Amino acid sequence: MAMTTRVVLTYRDYAALPNDGRKYEIHEGELSVTPAPGTRHQQISRNFLVALDAYVSARRLGEVLDAPIDVILSDTTIVQPDIVYVANDRRRGLTSRGIEGPPTLVVEILSPSTIEIDRHTKSQLYARHGVPYYWIVDPEACSVEVYVLAEGGYRLSTRAAGDESLRAEPFRDLVLTPDSLWR
Repeated sequence: MAMTTRVVLTYRDYAALPNDGRKYEIHEGELSVTPAPGTRHQQISRNFLVALDAYVSARRLGEVLDAPIDVILSDTTIVQPDIVYVANDRRRGLTSRGIEGPPTLVVEILSPSTIEIDRHTKSQLYARHGVPYYWIVDPEACSVEVYVLAEGGYRLSTRAAGDESLRAEPFRDLVLTPDSLWR
């Protein structure tokens, strides 16, 4: 009987991957490849980035960055969230390679090819590696879901859709309306 040996990929393997327009990530040693995001996804990402960056920059709270940016959670877990917020107390994680260690917040914008990965795989990875806040933007439902890390997993803190106001951790007085992201 032949035994199969699982190959565990590391950051070194990741760094050697081609720059061919696909989105490569390594989830606990396993390669994940998805197509580049579509136009609508990128428009929503831009709108979200602009709103968060204006808020964070005006208050000098830290850094807001968008994909592609490597978030190196461990040598065998490297992800590229759509938007990342690194609060001042985690700035030491900003290096020439990317963000090393858990950022304060990750935002994933769902695409048809990433729904399962974003809602399950990445949610578990982010929780396991101690990312305090995880937001999921769902363009189909026109909603934003805010998750807070609690006891090793995420709990839904708040959800807003359409023209409902969203106030969410880690930002005390930022008010967003999901509809403003779709414009």
